[in-house]
Amino acid sequence: MIYFLIYLFLEVVVTVEIASRIGGLATFLEIVLSAFLGIFLLMNFRHTLSENLFALQTRQITMESFTKRNMTGLLGAILLIVPGFLSDIIGILMQFSLFSSLIINRFSRKYPTQTKSKDDNVIDAEIINDSTTLR
Repeated sequence: MIYFLIYLFLEVVVTVEIASRIGGLATFLEIVLSAFLGIFLLMNFRHTLSENLFALQTRQITMESFTKRNMTGLLGAILLIVPGFLSDIIGILMQFSLFSSLIINRFSRKYPTQTKSKDDNVIDAEIINDSTTLR
């Protein structure tokens, strides 16, 4: 909740500051053009998804990277549709993988990777019993 209030405050401050410098008509055009750009990115997301899926299939990226790329692309496009200069700046930066990975690494939780300990003294075997009675 506090992050949302901080974002909302910064959005209003940045929008008022930029709008007072460039004027009302330019602000309106920027909001409309960024919304069209966001809608265009959402409509063409299937191409981005297929490229990322191909990179995943050819093992050029990991599953985690695949998820990050697709989620940041979607979130960036949605932020471009939302009116405001700060959301547009963040939305454009999220379309680039460098900035999106920095944002995700900042706000994602770090989970320790679970590794299985190898015991070389254990032999894996399957016991097949043909008898139908239990011992």
